[in-house]
Amino acid sequence: MTAIEIKNLTKRYGSGPDAVQALDGLDLTVREGEVFGFLGPNGAGKSTTINILLHFIDATDGTATVFGHDVGTESMAVRSKTGVLPEGFEVFDRLTAREHLEWVMDAKGITDDAGAILETVGLSEAADRQTGGFSKGMGQRLALGMALVGDPDLLILDEPSSGLDPTGMQDVRNIILDLAEQGTTVFFSSHILGEVEAVCDRVAILNQGELVALDTIEALQERDGGVESIEVTVEAVPEPAGLNEFNGVQRVSVEEDTVVAVCSDTAAKVDVVRWLDERTTVTDIISEDTSLEELFHRYTGENPATEQQTAGSPETPAQATEGSQ
Repeated sequence: MTAIEIKNLTKRYGSGPDAVQALDGLDLTVREGEVFGFLGPNGAGKSTTINILLHFIDATDGTATVFGHDVGTESMAVRSKTGVLPEGFEVFDRLTAREHLEWVMDAKGITDDAGAILETVGLSEAADRQTGGFSKGMGQRLALGMALVGDPDLLILDEPSSGLDPTGMQDVRNIILDLAEQGTTVFFSSHILGEVEAVCDRVAILNQGELVALDTIEALQERDGGVESIEVTVEAVPEPAGLNEFNGVQRVSVEEDTVVAVCSDTAAKVDVVRWLDERTTVTDIISEDTSLEELFHRYTGENPATEQQTAGSPETPAQATEGSQ
Protein backbone atom coordinates (compact mmCIF):
# COMPACT_ATOMS: atom_id res chain seq x y z
CA MET A 1 0.00 0.00 0.00
CA THR A 2 1.07 3.57 -0.61
CA ALA A 3 1.62 5.50 2.63
CA ILE A 4 1.39 9.04 1.19
CA GLU A 5 0.04 9.99 -2.23
CA ILE A 6 0.25 13.66 -3.25
CA LYS A 7 -1.04 14.87 -6.62
CA ASN A 8 -0.78 18.39 -8.03
CA LEU A 9 -0.67 19.83 -4.50
CA THR A 10 -0.78 23.61 -4.61
CA LYS A 11 -0.90 26.18 -1.83
CA ARG A 12 -1.07 29.95 -2.10
CA TYR A 13 -1.14 32.30 0.86
CA GLY A 14 -3.04 35.51 0.17
CA SER A 15 -4.24 36.74 -3.20
CA GLY A 16 -3.34 39.19 -5.90
CA PRO A 17 0.21 40.45 -6.52
CA ASP A 18 1.19 39.87 -2.87
CA ALA A 19 0.22 36.17 -2.87
CA VAL A 20 2.88 33.71 -1.76
CA GLN A 21 3.10 30.46 -3.75
CA ALA A 22 4.22 27.95 -1.12
CA LEU A 23 3.58 24.83 -3.23
CA ASP A 24 3.28 24.62 -7.00
CA GLY A 25 1.81 21.36 -8.33
CA LEU A 26 3.67 18.92 -6.06
CA ASP A 27 3.47 15.23 -7.04
CA LEU A 28 4.90 12.76 -4.54
CA THR A 29 4.47 9.14 -3.50
CA VAL A 30 5.86 7.64 -0.29
CA ARG A 31 5.86 3.86 -0.07
CA GLU A 32 4.66 2.02 3.00
CA GLY A 33 7.55 1.08 5.29
CA GLU A 34 10.19 3.35 3.79
CA VAL A 35 12.20 6.09 5.47
CA PHE A 36 11.66 9.10 3.25
CA GLY A 37 13.79 12.25 3.43
CA PHE A 38 11.90 15.47 2.71
CA LEU A 39 14.42 18.27 2.12
CA GLY A 40 14.62 21.87 1.01
CA PRO A 41 15.71 25.34 2.10
CA ASN A 42 13.53 27.63 4.20
CA GLY A 43 10.38 28.56 2.31
CA ALA A 44 10.63 25.57 -0.02
CA GLY A 45 7.22 24.20 1.03
CA LYS A 46 8.19 21.42 3.44
CA SER A 47 6.19 22.56 6.46
CA THR A 48 3.28 23.63 4.28
CA THR A 49 3.15 20.09 2.89
CA ILE A 50 3.26 18.58 6.39
CA ASN A 51 0.53 20.92 7.63
CA ILE A 52 -1.69 19.96 4.69
CA LEU A 53 -1.11 16.26 5.37
CA LEU A 54 -2.25 16.80 8.97
CA HIS A 55 -5.13 19.07 7.83
CA PHE A 56 -3.92 22.02 9.86
CA ILE A 57 -4.33 24.03 6.66
CA ASP A 58 -6.21 23.38 3.40
CA ALA A 59 -4.59 23.08 0.01
CA THR A 60 -5.50 25.58 -2.69
CA ASP A 61 -5.61 22.78 -5.24
CA GLY A 62 -4.66 19.12 -5.63
CA THR A 63 -5.13 16.08 -3.40
CA ALA A 64 -3.27 14.23 -0.67
CA THR A 65 -4.01 10.88 0.96
CA VAL A 66 -2.44 8.95 3.83
CA PHE A 67 -2.96 5.18 3.62
CA GLY A 68 -5.83 5.87 1.23
CA HIS A 69 -7.56 8.42 3.49
CA ASP A 70 -8.14 11.89 2.09
CA VAL A 71 -6.38 14.37 4.38
CA GLY A 72 -9.21 16.89 4.07
CA THR A 73 -12.34 14.78 4.43
CA GLU A 74 -10.88 11.97 6.56
CA SER A 75 -8.46 13.88 8.75
CA MET A 76 -9.33 12.00 11.94
CA ALA A 77 -8.50 8.68 10.27
CA VAL A 78 -5.19 10.16 9.08
CA ARG A 79 -4.25 11.46 12.52
CA SER A 80 -5.15 8.16 14.16
CA LYS A 81 -2.43 6.50 12.06
CA THR A 82 0.13 9.29 12.40
CA GLY A 83 2.64 10.36 15.03
CA VAL A 84 4.19 13.82 14.73
CA LEU A 85 7.38 15.34 16.09
CA PRO A 86 7.15 19.05 15.17
CA GLU A 87 10.10 21.38 14.99
CA GLY A 88 10.37 23.74 17.97
CA PHE A 89 8.23 21.66 20.36
CA GLU A 90 8.22 23.02 23.91
CA VAL A 91 7.41 20.92 26.98
CA PHE A 92 4.90 21.86 29.66
CA ASP A 93 7.12 22.72 32.61
CA ARG A 94 4.82 21.47 35.38
CA LEU A 95 4.06 18.10 33.82
CA THR A 96 6.29 15.07 34.18
CA ALA A 97 7.53 13.12 31.19
CA ARG A 98 5.04 10.36 31.97
CA GLU A 99 2.19 12.87 32.22
CA HIS A 100 3.07 14.23 28.77
CA LEU A 101 2.57 10.76 27.30
CA GLU A 102 -0.63 10.21 29.28
CA TRP A 103 -1.94 13.52 27.97
CA VAL A 104 -1.36 12.36 24.38
CA MET A 105 -3.07 9.04 25.15
CA ASP A 106 -6.12 10.88 26.55
CA ALA A 107 -6.22 13.18 23.51
CA LYS A 108 -6.10 10.21 21.13
CA GLY A 109 -8.46 8.08 23.23
CA ILE A 110 -6.02 5.18 23.48
CA THR A 111 -3.91 3.37 26.06
CA ASP A 112 -0.22 2.62 25.74
CA ASP A 113 2.77 1.68 27.88
CA ALA A 114 4.29 5.02 28.87
CA GLY A 115 7.17 3.33 30.68
CA ALA A 116 8.17 1.32 27.62
CA ILE A 117 8.06 4.39 25.39
CA LEU A 118 10.18 6.43 27.81
CA GLU A 119 12.70 3.60 27.91
CA THR A 120 12.83 3.57 24.11
CA VAL A 121 13.69 7.28 23.98
CA GLY A 122 16.13 7.09 26.90
CA LEU A 123 14.07 8.88 29.56
CA SER A 124 13.26 6.07 32.00
CA GLU A 125 15.17 7.65 34.88
CA ALA A 126 13.45 11.00 34.30
CA ALA A 127 9.94 9.57 33.83
CA ASP A 128 8.44 11.23 36.91
CA ARG A 129 10.43 14.45 36.89
CA GLN A 130 8.77 17.72 35.96
CA THR A 131 10.06 18.70 32.55
CA GLY A 132 10.77 22.32 33.46
CA GLY A 133 14.31 21.23 34.32
CA PHE A 134 14.84 19.22 31.13
CA SER A 135 17.62 20.10 28.72
CA LYS A 136 16.72 20.82 25.11
CA GLY A 137 17.91 17.34 24.16
CA MET A 138 15.73 15.70 26.81
CA GLY A 139 12.78 17.72 25.60
CA GLN A 140 13.44 16.50 22.07
CA ARG A 141 13.56 12.89 23.27
CA LEU A 142 10.24 13.43 25.03
CA ALA A 143 8.70 14.93 21.89
CA LEU A 144 9.76 11.83 19.98
CA GLY A 145 8.21 9.65 22.69
CA MET A 146 4.94 11.56 22.36
CA ALA A 147 5.00 10.93 18.62
CA LEU A 148 5.41 7.20 19.27
CA VAL A 149 2.26 6.92 21.40
CA GLY A 150 -0.17 4.46 19.83
CA ASP A 151 2.44 2.79 17.61
CA PRO A 152 1.60 4.94 14.54
CA ASP A 153 1.83 3.56 11.01
CA LEU A 154 3.27 6.89 9.81
CA LEU A 155 5.80 8.94 11.75
CA ILE A 156 6.38 12.54 10.62
CA LEU A 157 9.63 13.94 12.02
CA ASP A 158 10.50 17.61 11.53
CA GLU A 159 14.12 18.28 12.60
CA PRO A 160 14.20 15.29 15.02
CA SER A 161 17.88 15.78 15.94
CA SER A 162 17.47 19.39 17.05
CA GLY A 163 19.18 19.93 20.40
CA LEU A 164 20.60 16.42 20.61
CA ASP A 165 24.23 15.57 21.29
CA PRO A 166 25.98 12.95 19.11
CA THR A 167 24.80 10.13 21.38
CA GLY A 168 21.22 11.35 21.20
CA MET A 169 21.42 11.66 17.42
CA GLN A 170 22.65 8.08 17.19
CA ASP A 171 19.82 6.94 19.47
CA VAL A 172 17.23 8.64 17.26
CA ARG A 173 18.83 7.10 14.18
CA ASN A 174 18.58 3.64 15.74
CA ILE A 175 14.95 4.20 16.74
CA ILE A 176 14.07 5.24 13.18
CA LEU A 177 15.79 2.20 11.68
CA ASP A 178 14.11 -0.13 14.19
CA LEU A 179 10.69 1.34 13.40
CA ALA A 180 11.31 0.94 9.67
CA GLU A 181 12.19 -2.71 10.18
CA GLN A 182 8.83 -3.14 11.91
CA GLY A 183 7.02 -1.60 8.92
CA THR A 184 6.53 1.98 10.12
CA THR A 185 6.71 4.64 7.41
CA VAL A 186 8.95 7.55 8.42
CA PHE A 187 8.61 10.96 6.72
CA PHE A 188 11.78 12.73 7.77
CA SER A 189 12.68 16.42 7.33
CA SER A 190 16.06 17.68 8.54
CA HIS A 191 18.83 20.15 7.77
CA ILE A 192 21.38 17.69 9.22
CA LEU A 193 21.97 15.89 5.97
CA GLY A 194 24.39 13.35 7.46
CA GLU A 195 21.45 12.01 9.45
CA VAL A 196 19.31 11.87 6.33
CA GLU A 197 22.02 9.95 4.45
CA ALA A 198 22.29 7.46 7.32
CA VAL A 199 18.62 6.46 7.48
CA CYS A 200 16.66 7.40 4.35
CA ASP A 201 15.72 5.01 1.56
CA ARG A 202 14.81 7.86 -0.81
CA VAL A 203 14.89 11.65 -0.66
CA ALA A 204 12.85 14.43 -2.22
CA ILE A 205 14.31 17.92 -2.57
CA LEU A 206 11.97 20.90 -2.84
CA ASN A 207 12.90 24.38 -3.97
CA GLN A 208 10.52 27.34 -4.16
CA GLY A 209 7.49 25.07 -3.87
CA GLU A 210 8.52 22.68 -6.63
CA LEU A 211 9.97 19.18 -6.55
CA VAL A 212 13.46 19.38 -8.08
CA ALA A 213 14.83 15.90 -7.22
CA LEU A 214 13.41 12.55 -6.12
CA ASP A 215 15.29 9.26 -5.89
CA THR A 216 17.68 7.24 -3.77
CA ILE A 217 20.83 9.11 -2.77
CA GLU A 218 22.90 6.66 -4.81
CA ALA A 219 20.83 7.30 -7.94
CA LEU A 220 21.08 11.07 -7.48
CA GLN A 221 24.85 10.75 -7.14
CA GLU A 222 25.07 8.76 -10.37
CA ARG A 223 22.82 11.24 -12.15
CA ASP A 224 25.06 14.06 -10.95
CA GLY A 225 27.69 12.96 -13.46
CA GLY A 226 30.39 11.76 -11.12
CA VAL A 227 31.03 15.04 -9.34
CA GLU A 228 33.28 14.43 -6.34
CA SER A 229 34.74 16.43 -3.50
CA ILE A 230 38.24 16.41 -2.07
CA GLU A 231 39.16 17.63 1.42
CA VAL A 232 42.80 18.57 1.88
CA THR A 233 44.03 19.35 5.39
CA VAL A 234 47.07 21.64 5.49
CA GLU A 235 49.36 23.23 8.06
CA ALA A 236 48.60 26.75 6.81
CA VAL A 237 45.81 27.63 4.41
CA PRO A 238 47.00 29.71 1.43
CA GLU A 239 44.69 32.11 -0.38
CA PRO A 240 42.61 29.52 -2.32
CA ALA A 241 41.26 31.85 -5.02
CA GLY A 242 43.70 30.45 -7.60
CA LEU A 243 42.09 27.02 -7.38
CA ASN A 244 38.97 28.31 -9.10
CA GLU A 245 41.00 28.82 -12.27
CA PHE A 246 41.55 25.09 -12.84
CA ASN A 247 39.30 23.32 -15.31
CA GLY A 248 36.97 20.93 -13.51
CA VAL A 249 37.04 22.75 -10.15
CA GLN A 250 33.48 23.88 -9.56
CA ARG A 251 33.66 25.36 -6.07
CA VAL A 252 36.25 25.87 -3.31
CA SER A 253 35.69 26.57 0.38
CA VAL A 254 37.84 26.68 3.50
CA GLU A 255 36.87 25.09 6.82
CA GLU A 256 39.48 25.93 9.47
CA ASP A 257 42.65 24.10 8.27
CA THR A 258 40.89 22.18 5.48
CA VAL A 259 40.39 23.20 1.85
CA VAL A 260 37.34 21.59 0.26
CA ALA A 261 37.09 21.49 -3.54
CA VAL A 262 34.14 20.16 -5.54
CA CYS A 263 35.47 18.73 -8.81
CA SER A 264 33.95 17.30 -11.97
CA ASP A 265 36.82 14.92 -12.74
CA THR A 266 39.78 13.14 -11.18
CA ALA A 267 42.36 15.29 -12.97
CA ALA A 268 40.98 18.39 -11.24
CA LYS A 269 41.42 16.75 -7.85
CA VAL A 270 45.05 16.01 -8.68
CA ASP A 271 45.55 19.64 -9.70
CA VAL A 272 44.10 20.82 -6.37
CA VAL A 273 46.44 18.63 -4.33
CA ARG A 274 49.48 19.58 -6.39
CA TRP A 275 48.67 23.32 -6.15
CA LEU A 276 48.29 23.15 -2.38
CA ASP A 277 51.41 21.01 -1.95
CA GLU A 278 53.48 23.67 -3.72
CA ARG A 279 52.34 26.33 -1.23
CA THR A 280 51.97 24.58 2.11
CA THR A 281 52.36 21.22 3.85
CA VAL A 282 49.55 18.78 3.16
CA THR A 283 48.77 16.62 6.21
CA ASP A 284 45.68 14.69 5.08
CA ILE A 285 43.57 14.03 1.98
CA ILE A 286 40.02 12.68 1.85
CA SER A 287 38.30 12.06 -1.50
CA GLU A 288 34.56 11.38 -1.51
CA ASP A 289 31.68 10.84 -3.89
CA THR A 290 29.08 13.58 -4.10
CA SER A 291 27.59 14.10 -0.64
CA LEU A 292 23.92 14.78 -0.04
CA GLU A 293 24.96 18.25 1.12
CA GLU A 294 26.57 18.91 -2.27
CA LEU A 295 23.51 17.56 -4.08
CA PHE A 296 21.33 19.82 -1.94
CA HIS A 297 23.47 22.80 -2.91
CA ARG A 298 23.39 21.95 -6.62
CA TYR A 299 19.61 21.56 -6.69
CA THR A 300 18.72 24.55 -4.50
CA GLY A 301 21.74 26.86 -4.43
CA GLU A 302 21.54 26.81 -0.63
CA ASN A 303 23.79 25.52 2.15
CA PRO A 304 21.71 23.46 4.61
CA ALA A 305 24.10 24.26 7.47
CA THR A 306 23.05 27.92 7.34
CA GLU A 307 19.31 27.26 7.13
CA GLN A 308 17.32 28.46 10.14
CA GLN A 309 13.53 28.21 10.38
CA THR A 310 11.82 31.62 10.75
CA ALA A 311 9.13 31.52 13.41
CA GLY A 312 5.74 32.88 12.42
CA SER A 313 6.24 32.50 8.67
CA PRO A 314 3.85 30.47 6.47
CA GLU A 315 6.43 27.69 6.72
CA THR A 316 6.28 27.47 10.53
CA PRO A 317 5.25 23.93 11.53
CA ALA A 318 2.02 23.43 13.45
CA GLN A 319 2.37 22.90 17.17
CA ALA A 320 2.38 19.55 18.96
CA THR A 321 -0.94 20.26 20.66
CA GLU A 322 -2.61 20.31 17.26
CA GLY A 323 -0.98 17.03 16.26
CA SER A 324 -2.46 15.26 19.27
CA GLN A 325 -6.03 16.25 18.66
